[in-house]
Amino acid sequence: MAIEVKLPQLGETVVEGTVGKWLKQVGELVKKYEPLLEVMTDKVDVEIPSPAEGILSRILVQEGETVQVGTVLAVIGEEAPAGVQAPPGTAIEAPPRETVTEEVRPPGWVSPAVAKLAAEHGINVALVKGTGAEGRVTKQDILRFIEEQAKAQEVEAKPEEAIPSEEVVPLTTIRKAIAEHMVRSKRTSPHVTTVMEADLNRIVQFREEIKDEFQERHGVKLTYLPFFIQAAASALTAFPPVNSSFAEDRIILKKRVNIGLAVALEEGLIVPVLKDADKKGFLALAREADDLVRRAREKRLHPDDVTEGTFTITDHGIFGSLFATPIIHQPQAAILGIGAITKRVVVVDDAMAIRPMVYLSLSFDHRAFDGSVADRFLQTIKEKLEHFDLSWWS
Repeated sequence: MAIEVKLPQLGETVVEGTVGKWLKQVGELVKKYEPLLEVMTDKVDVEIPSPAEGILSRILVQEGETVQVGTVLAVIGEEAPAGVQAPPGTAIEAPPRETVTEEVRPPGWVSPAVAKLAAEHGINVALVKGTGAEGRVTKQDILRFIEEQAKAQEVEAKPEEAIPSEEVVPLTTIRKAIAEHMVRSKRTSPHVTTVMEADLNRIVQFREEIKDEFQERHGVKLTYLPFFIQAAASALTAFPPVNSSFAEDRIILKKRVNIGLAVALEEGLIVPVLKDADKKGFLALAREADDLVRRAREKRLHPDDVTEGTFTITDHGIFGSLFATPIIHQPQAAILGIGAITKRVVVVDDAMAIRPMVYLSLSFDHRAFDGSVADRFLQTIKEKLEHFDLSWWS
């Protein structure tokens, strides 16, 4: 029986993905759940596992092609001719099956995504040398052509000995997707940001006392992130409108508290989601946050890791930023920004004191709730941090 390998939903707002690399060749035996190919989207670069064991008999989408969610990428289960080890990007002819349909494509055919990219940059596809199957022009071919044209124009415009004053860098798939998402978010939601500061003296001292024992006992480095996650999860249960989405004529209150953690990668941001944060203890939050952040940086996230988020935390303070006005991660209603923890002179009980302080900023969709809700929500987080319960540690 033939099994179709389809492009899965890799995120709430992801509608397409680009095949980066096939990890198996046509004619090879693939085991169930064994990595089959790599797919790139604006949210995650992920390995797609095989849904069944069998022979990889057809590859229907070539490397570099961008297709919609649900598109059949390959077929497993049709027997390959004996002894055949076909190179990647080819398809072994097999008897027709009801589950497999393949569109007849004329010479010079390019995918809609490639055609759109070429049109956006005013490029005649016929002038581009294709490196795909049967000489087909891929997305990478278009980007390479753009780069070569830019370099050629720069050489023509300036003397050979002149030092270039600028460089044209084609947008990567993830960079372009992030740009589109940010613009769409600002255009969709009327953003408002409120800022408060919290005294982390209690937490900082506590962490310094237990961090070595914590890591030795649990095998996890104790960062400040789980403290903020736990405080935010508690506040989200107290203020349901913050854990919501605005949809035309209604507000959708989310029953689960799924907190996205913005992770900075070299090529952009990715937001893995810590599910049901309000139902987990501090240790579980520390372990799961550490696991998600580590796998995000190692590009080992699964599709489910980046879906169903209801609220997001971005720790921009790790780069030294004091406070920021983050952009909401659609279709959520709010995002919490955490600034750098710095020692400052503050007034405590009418006396000057040096305390580790942090700025907390909440950007929110003013359609979903008003400033009074936002301020009380942020005040709750502040109180949870300043009066953190240390009784759990023994």
